[in-house]
Amino acid sequence: MTKKLLLLAGVGMLALSACNKHDTPAAENVAAAADNMADAMDANASNIHDMADNVGAAVEAKMDNTADAVENKADAVRAAGENKADAMDAKAKK
Repeated sequence: MTKKLLLLAGVGMLALSACNKHDTPAAENVAAAADNMADAMDANASNIHDMADNVGAAVEAKMDNTADAVENKADAVRAAGENKADAMDAKAKK
């Protein structure tokens, strides 16, 4: 179930990321790098969720919280990359 949800979330994020193109190649590279890092972090979070499925309930809750925190950080990395790329686009337009 968790894997299916993560897959659907990933597909949704991919669809949204395709809509946000930047004006300069440098800005696009920054956004892509942040997106790649966030994807790796999401994959790590997925692995943590998978490990949590294989352990006792008490440890599972702790690992799920850890995975959720990693996912939140991945979202922050992705947003920071987009913000930096947007700033680069704005600077390039001047």
